[in-house]
Amino acid sequence: MTDARYHGPGLLVLADGRVFRGHSFGARGTCVGELVFNTSLYGYQEIVRDPSYSGQIVCLTAVEIGNVGTNPDDDESGAPGACGLVIRSLSPVVSNYRAKASLHDWLVARGVVGLAEVDTRALTRHLRQHGAMMAAVSSEIGDVDALRERAASAPSMVGRNLVDEVTSAAPYTWTEPSWSQAGASAPPEIGARVVAYDFGIKRNILRNLVQQGIRVTVVPSTTPVDEVMALRPDGVFLSNGPGDPA
Repeated sequence: MTDARYHGPGLLVLADGRVFRGHSFGARGTCVGELVFNTSLYGYQEIVRDPSYSGQIVCLTAVEIGNVGTNPDDDESGAPGACGLVIRSLSPVVSNYRAKASLHDWLVARGVVGLAEVDTRALTRHLRQHGAMMAAVSSEIGDVDALRERAASAPSMVGRNLVDEVTSAAPYTWTEPSWSQAGASAPPEIGARVVAYDFGIKRNILRNLVQQGIRVTVVPSTTPVDEVMALRPDGVFLSNGPGDPA
């Protein structure tokens, strides 16, 4: 029986040859990246759009994903995040007053390949035992050997400079506080000035800083220290970002 939620069959092939079959959704295509898992029960949109996941395919262990849809205000960044998403089940309904689009449509708009109806428990156990590894997820290639070769030959995350792909192009000031049910909540009186280095910073980090009354200036990752100090900050914040810090 055809399920309208999905394009058709899809494949996830790990570099070690392990194969997981499922149904594709989101963007059509093939994504090759480091396969990792996330055990959060909610926040799938924030996870996929987190620049820390740039160059990676994320497996979510929560059983059903997509029930609250997506909202552009919840994107953690305009920079690239995960290239692929692997889940157990895609919710057949979207039920949230803030929802502007389904997870499927949101992934299509951002070029993220999705794979559902996967045994994510078995996949997570495999990653726990063998560690994160390169993988390929595809809605268009049905040749297991071809996908395994693409995964095995992909460059390792170790030593890759992904920060240049996600950092801001120019300095900017962030003034938006945290979101509340009434909308954007009013920040307290403005106090300290902080310069935040953008190595792949998340918008919610910036919102939380502003919520504490901090004046935030964000600068690209390559900004020289003397330029930062010329702004006379009370503090310097080093953001999170993609890649292996080791």
